[in-house]
Amino acid sequence: MSSFGSKKTLRAVNFICNASQAQSVSLVGDFNAWNPTAHPMTQLPDRAWFRTVELLHGHHRYGFLVDGVLTLDPRAQGITRNEKGERVSLAPVS
Repeated sequence: MSSFGSKKTLRAVNFICNASQAQSVSLVGDFNAWNPTAHPMTQLPDRAWFRTVELLHGHHRYGFLVDGVLTLDPRAQGITRNEKGERVSLAPVS
């Protein structure tokens, strides 16, 4: 029996947050249990914040934690709610 095709494939997804005045930005979402320390973002020379994360196929809820405040991604494909009822961004990965 072949295991070909049964592997879960990951896809690199780039996240960019324009929060030039922020002291810290983290990427939080259902893929890291909304853990603010799991995916800290790096500030680029243009002052935007950046992080690449490998995600499985499907729809992922996420947001940016900008200086501790959950913030929507204006570039997101959609908006939904998390388990706490907070508005969060939606990223489809295919």
